Amino acid sequence: MWRSSGWRRRMSSSSSSSPSLLHLALCCVTTLFALHFCAAAKPPKVGFGYRLVSIEESTNGGGLIGYLQVKQSTSAYGPDIPHLRLFVKHETQDRLRVHITDAEEQRWEVPYDLLPRDQPPPPGAKASSSPFTSSEYAGGDLIFSFTSDPFTFAVRRKSNGQTLFDSSYGTMVFKDQYLEISTHLPKTAALYGLGENTQPGGIRLRPNDPYTLYTTDISAINLNTDLYGSHPVYMDLRNEGGEATAHAVLLLNSNGMDVFYTGSSLTYKVIGGLLDFYFFAGPSPLAVVDQYTTLIGRPAPMPYWALGFHQCRWGYQNLSVVEGVVEGYRNAQIPLDVIWNDDDHMDAAKDFTLDPVNYPRPKLLEFLDRIHSRGMKYIVLIDPGIAVNSSYGVFQRGMAKDVFIKYQGKPYLAQVWPGPVYFPDYLNPDGVSWWIDEIARFHELVPVDGLWIDMNEASNFCTGKCELPTNHSCPIPGSTTPWVCCLDCKNLTDTRWDDPPYKINASGSRAPLGFKTIATSATHYNGILEYNAHSLYGFSQAIATHKALQGLQGKRPFILSRSTFVGSGALAAHWTGDNKGTWDDLRYSISTMLNFGLFGMPMVGSDICGFYPAPTEELCNRWIELGAFYPFSRDHANFASPRQELYQWESVAESARNALGLRYKLLPYLYTLNYEAHATGAPMARPVFFSFPNFTSSYGLSTQFLLGASVMVSPVLKKAATSVKAMFPPGTWYSLFDMTKAVVSQDDRSVTLDAPLNAVNAHVYQNTILPLQRGGTNSKEARTTPFTLVVAFPFGATQGDAKGCVYVDDDERPEMKLAEGEASYIEFYATVSGSTVKVWSAVEMGAFSLEKGLLIEKVCVLGLQGNGQGLVVEVDGEPWADAAGAHFTESHAVMHQAKLEGGSKRTSMIVEVGGLSLPLGKTFSMTWKMGINE
Repeated sequence: MWRSSGWRRRMSSSSSSSPSLLHLALCCVTTLFALHFCAAAKPPKVGFGYRLVSIEESTNGGGLIGYLQVKQSTSAYGPDIPHLRLFVKHETQDRLRVHITDAEEQRWEVPYDLLPRDQPPPPGAKASSSPFTSSEYAGGDLIFSFTSDPFTFAVRRKSNGQTLFDSSYGTMVFKDQYLEISTHLPKTAALYGLGENTQPGGIRLRPNDPYTLYTTDISAINLNTDLYGSHPVYMDLRNEGGEATAHAVLLLNSNGMDVFYTGSSLTYKVIGGLLDFYFFAGPSPLAVVDQYTTLIGRPAPMPYWALGFHQCRWGYQNLSVVEGVVEGYRNAQIPLDVIWNDDDHMDAAKDFTLDPVNYPRPKLLEFLDRIHSRGMKYIVLIDPGIAVNSSYGVFQRGMAKDVFIKYQGKPYLAQVWPGPVYFPDYLNPDGVSWWIDEIARFHELVPVDGLWIDMNEASNFCTGKCELPTNHSCPIPGSTTPWVCCLDCKNLTDTRWDDPPYKINASGSRAPLGFKTIATSATHYNGILEYNAHSLYGFSQAIATHKALQGLQGKRPFILSRSTFVGSGALAAHWTGDNKGTWDDLRYSISTMLNFGLFGMPMVGSDICGFYPAPTEELCNRWIELGAFYPFSRDHANFASPRQELYQWESVAESARNALGLRYKLLPYLYTLNYEAHATGAPMARPVFFSFPNFTSSYGLSTQFLLGASVMVSPVLKKAATSVKAMFPPGTWYSLFDMTKAVVSQDDRSVTLDAPLNAVNAHVYQNTILPLQRGGTNSKEARTTPFTLVVAFPFGATQGDAKGCVYVDDDERPEMKLAEGEASYIEFYATVSGSTVKVWSAVEMGAFSLEKGLLIEKVCVLGLQGNGQGLVVEVDGEPWADAAGAHFTESHAVMHQAKLEGGSKRTSMIVEVGGLSLPLGKTFSMTWKMGINE
């Protein structure tokens, strides 16, 4: 948001319509740094490595424990740690852990209470063990091997001998504030991940681009730069011999790091912590995210309404404006589920307060009663910075419980929107309980339906050690630049934490670590340094917020967080931060969304139409046509831009009705994907190679994506375009807007699709059964409507099968699981064999959907060969009749000719059987015979 100090910093030196000097400087520095990456064919030598002096195997199957000794210490970046402890364990059949730390002293690592996982033996621990005499340690499909002098290790796949990681490429360095390790990579490796950053080249990592991980409040318009989240994990996809295999590597470390990727190697340079590697065997992309989220936490279950459309703006000055927005959507017949407030609802930008003039509580409660009765929801923003104000109850209670981050024993002073603030310490148990209490108090004031935690990198308008000014007010009354620091501050460079020996490429410019954030020499609970815990701040806040919301009425929480870390997806959704209303930003949004699916955070989207400046009408048309298919779909803008709600232009309103109309029909499919994500980690929005890993042309495809396994979205991403060049893996793809049209692909050549201004290209793949509902103006209305099953066979099929499923539940419950009376799961199957078509269901725990009265009203079968002559449908062995008791006649089965894209004359049959009333929670079987064309 422009609430982001990154955007604000640019506005202070430039207008909103042109790049600022800072932005241009960052771009230049990033370019120079990229050239540095290009020049670094091999990392410079800063150490001589280690040798293995002993290694033993635990007799209880607890893994290998080895000890390493430095070969020769160097002074570069500080002295080497002389003795290291190696711990290796096959934690599961498809997950291997390699943990390397100081053999004598405990070092910082991601706290086990924040990210629960198995703990290795502590340094110096003795265990019953026996000498390990082999150089290989196998388990499942992964083999760990090593050399002793110098110590190197490799991980390879047992099934095909493929080497997944090989540290012999470079010298391992382990110093207090500098760790380095490298791996060799084959040219066949396609890499993804290592975020958060905006990648102009698409989802596939590009050799010699900079990849820095350190949570930073800097606008997402900055390319190849560390942004709001830190996810030190990558997926490696290789196709060798015509068979694709995927694996992933996680370096679980919260310290800042640069990752150098050259195409043939990858090198980590980390400024603290330890080396804690996890290797995930795959071998498919879906198996990788399943294994990864088994470790870090399954994606959070989302309430059904969260999959609806959301509207927000920074600058809804009063409640009347918000009410007008809701009615504007209602009058335009554009679906809307959630209305948001940025900080406009607050009293002087203070958390957990209401502006008594512009958002009076009685009128706000009346408004909430009104929208809640329609099934709509209300979400507001909170920032972590707590105003330093002795009359402010939140501050008073925080001070009484001593919950703020410290600097030299006193609360660390920073500045955000309310002016001087202290930052809560979410690593402090008392800080967590205080935060939970404040959210409960606020919920009593305003029964919000979710919380938006922003600025939690943490963002700070000032840098260094600050004090309240003695010669002017802070904040400055009436200031037009409230994001400019008004505290008296001095930069901190006198400690090794504020000025470490190795400078990561922070903010794309090697900025000081504490630049516009908390000083890295500040301390958390128990003396934990901000230097180590910085990138965990948003994650720890999400944990505390999730506990608070889950404890309020026992409902399923909804949290939107800007800053994220490994495991954040188990708690919150994410939006991609401050973007611009440009065609480039429209395109970039796809890659960032797909990356977060790999990170185990599938509920993600970008600000539709851009956060700033004003988008053009054409761009906003195209953005809602894409954004309607983001897992998290929200229009969001800042106060400096003209209003851009989707009804502001009639052409955009028409595009929104079309695109969101399809989204709301697809809600049962999206909600089922939400269930699959929670159960297996599977991303909702996926790169095409997830379903087609052997389709190598899709490895860098970043202009199209899949929803689930089989719905392809091919958006317009270029100005003035009226067609789209799209790539389709082999098979038949049916248009979801006009099922009489199909693309039949046999290779990787692109297909030109018509795309007039208000049209969306979305296709469903053959062999799929897609559950749809009628849609509606909000999800409460849409989810009660009857179902249609779209059965997609290959074009002109006389042999084939298809399958699909749907999950329904009471989305108010915190858990998303199959439990009798709380949820239903139905699988659908279909076959065609010659002239015989069969469609049937298998129900697991159908009581819930029976209780809700959910019905299937239509079955639509695509791709059949033949004609409708003599068509007789049987349901559960009986001739089908409509509700009036009339026997089936051909008029009830509507046959269309499906036409092939690209000018082909081939046709196939579509059969629609309507007028059904099949209970969703009860099994059914439907059959018929097609007349065969002679």
